[in-house]
Amino acid sequence: MAQSTQPSAEVALIIGGGPGISASCARLFAKDGMRVAVAARTPDKTVLEELERVHGVRRYACDASEPSAVDQLFKKVTQDIGTPRLVVHNIDGRVAGIFRKKLVEADPVMAFETVRNSAFSAFLVAQHAAKLMLENGPDVNGARGTIIFTNASAALKGYPSSGAFAMACHAKAGLAQSMARELMPQGIHVANVPIDAAIGWTQEDGTRAHRLAGSTVDDNMADPDRIAETYLHLHRQHRSTWAFEVVLRPWVEKW
Repeated sequence: MAQSTQPSAEVALIIGGGPGISASCARLFAKDGMRVAVAARTPDKTVLEELERVHGVRRYACDASEPSAVDQLFKKVTQDIGTPRLVVHNIDGRVAGIFRKKLVEADPVMAFETVRNSAFSAFLVAQHAAKLMLENGPDVNGARGTIIFTNASAALKGYPSSGAFAMACHAKAGLAQSMARELMPQGIHVANVPIDAAIGWTQEDGTRAHRLAGSTVDDNMADPDRIAETYLHLHRQHRSTWAFEVVLRPWVEKW
């Protein structure tokens, strides 16, 4: 991976805080010299407290599906550490009760909440990020900022008993594509990253595991540290070869 050419004052904001992709991104971005903020509905999670203590990551409370909360988040982050040049929307959005429900069984309220939590929150975050980034001066690469959406394989194909989630993922992908066509000519790199895998992060005993899929075996699950490396690479890409959609899957994943 190319070495960083950005100033240490560069600011990264990660929306959606947990022990997987968000934590890995926060650690890597901080190591790369960025000032990092992580926003979550519950910012007092142990992993986020550790990120603050060990890596100096700033924690913020935010329900990203609420317009006023997102507005306040961006104002607060900008006031505290500066205007973000890298924003990662890392919110799955699924409501627990909608998971693996057939179409005729799905609760319409839960389906709506899934779309609101995922695609609508992505819209709110992207809108505020774009407004600020358009005011950024271009860096040596001519870029004003990067907006990355974590997505899922449901953005590419709708699986059975997963209509609400597929709807939300497709909406998020459509938003990203529209944004890329609008904003990339203005110097803002937009990337959609469908991850076709269970994501296994490092547990206290040193193994990597997923809450439903169990422990990793022979790299059969996506490693969030490697996902974070991809996100940083996207942010550093030369504008002559900006990638829009990068699909990540383990080498053994069937697709």
